[in-house]
Amino acid sequence: MTLHLSSPFWAKIVSFVRFQYLSGAVLAGAIAVGLTAERAEVAAQKDIELQVGVVQRFGSLPTDSLILKAQPGDRLTVRFQANNQTKTLAGETATLNVVMQPLPEARIEERVVLSTHRSFESAEEDATRWKAEGIPVEIAQPKRWQVWAKRDVYHTPLLRRLLLQSLQAKGIQTAFIDTQVLQKEPQASLVINGQRVNQDALQIGAGRGKIQITSKIGTDDRTTRLYAGSLRLQPNAYGTYTLVNQVPLEAYLRGVVPHEIGTFAAPAVLEAQAVLARTYALRNLRRFEVDGYQLCADTQCQVYFGLGDTHPKTDRAIAATRSKVLTYQNELVDAVYSATTGGVTAAFNDVWHGPNRPYLTTRIDSVANSWDLVRKPLSEEAHFRQFIKQKQGFNEIDQKWFRWRYDSSTAELNQDLRDYLKAMRSPLVNFKTIQRLEVVQRSLGGRVQKLRVTTDQGVVELEKDNILIAFYAPASLLFHVDPIYNAKKQITGYAFTGGGLGHGVGLSQTGSYHLGKLGWTSDRILSFYFPGTQLQPINDAIVFWRDPAQLQSSR
Repeated sequence: MTLHLSSPFWAKIVSFVRFQYLSGAVLAGAIAVGLTAERAEVAAQKDIELQVGVVQRFGSLPTDSLILKAQPGDRLTVRFQANNQTKTLAGETATLNVVMQPLPEARIEERVVLSTHRSFESAEEDATRWKAEGIPVEIAQPKRWQVWAKRDVYHTPLLRRLLLQSLQAKGIQTAFIDTQVLQKEPQASLVINGQRVNQDALQIGAGRGKIQITSKIGTDDRTTRLYAGSLRLQPNAYGTYTLVNQVPLEAYLRGVVPHEIGTFAAPAVLEAQAVLARTYALRNLRRFEVDGYQLCADTQCQVYFGLGDTHPKTDRAIAATRSKVLTYQNELVDAVYSATTGGVTAAFNDVWHGPNRPYLTTRIDSVANSWDLVRKPLSEEAHFRQFIKQKQGFNEIDQKWFRWRYDSSTAELNQDLRDYLKAMRSPLVNFKTIQRLEVVQRSLGGRVQKLRVTTDQGVVELEKDNILIAFYAPASLLFHVDPIYNAKKQITGYAFTGGGLGHGVGLSQTGSYHLGKLGWTSDRILSFYFPGTQLQPINDAIVFWRDPAQLQSSR
């Protein structure tokens, strides 16, 4: 990643990278960054080290704090660069907080935001489109996922405004310049063994390779977690810091699988989840390139809580599938999964923008042939409404989120839409009220592709997963919507009736529970939800990820 060095903040990042080089720390990005190399040469490695942002926005508030502890009988070691020398401090406990430092003069930071998205998948597809137009871009997540014009290319106010003007001249209204005037900036400050150091880059380890972190970030409750491997504090692209856990892949999975699938399913189900979690991690190492690490620790990647709540059942599943990944034509699959599909799996393009994956198909989530998609495609409204009423014969019956209804008042919907349009910088943001909601397009599997929202100021057309940004009520895109009337036959809100929780692409976790009870093996469960795929050990012939922009340019 090329950095623009004129900013004092980017100088911090460069200092951090130089520190990593001088101290001999191993950057696990070497394998990921199949961002530039298609093949990952991993056969010779015993395990792969991941870089996981376990605290992503440290310093957003001056009250943010972290307490780091070694295990009993062990010590922490903190290394940092000062006066062109690597210095080391040691102690059993360290406290990390931030001090808001006044700047000598106000500093303006700007970036051109080309588009905003609910998911990384849609942001990445949009980034490919911008690249095809000749605009260098990068993907970031200051809050929602965004595509930015590459900052080291559009590095002056004039260049940024010329770009914006050219886009507006083409009728592109999604782009805007995000401008922030900074009077202060956070300075990380660590206290260990009675000594205080103010540094932007810290490498933190422990003799036994385990560190406990008690965090108080923003308005969240205080949490305590135990992490394997080591930690490093580094600047990110938003003027704050990220605490990155450098952790071996198999140890990482111990903190993911029990939190994603639970521990009460059949062993085959836990093994299937372990394979998908391993495949997903290696496939998605590029997500936070802009911030200098690979994965996050929440639902925007996979939930990762470290070693505090590991479980023997999931540990056995991870060990039984060690190094096994799911592939399609020798490339890692998009190993996506969700809580429930609502009775029908979604194709990739039903939810996110981008080409469909041959192994992510629309199929009824049932072993009982409970619905015929050929005769009764769910793209037709009447068929869809009949399908949603059906509650028997599916893999997910009796599950909490299999079928649901949520009512939302007009006032609630107005506020939801207003917040969305404000974030999108839409000219319709000052509308007074929604006059009508209407589903205008569904996929073969029934998921809403376009929702037309008529307001007193004009029409807003919401597509795919952006619908779930705009409105809180629906739990998935598998829904129909109906007006709610009062005694005077006035519309007072809308009822969303549907099924499933989450995107519904790939494996249904609750559906896999049912298949496990039927005695299915992990291989068979994976083949049901990812038809045409192969299970194989990690090797240097497997492609982790192909850059669509590079594929297009080579054609």
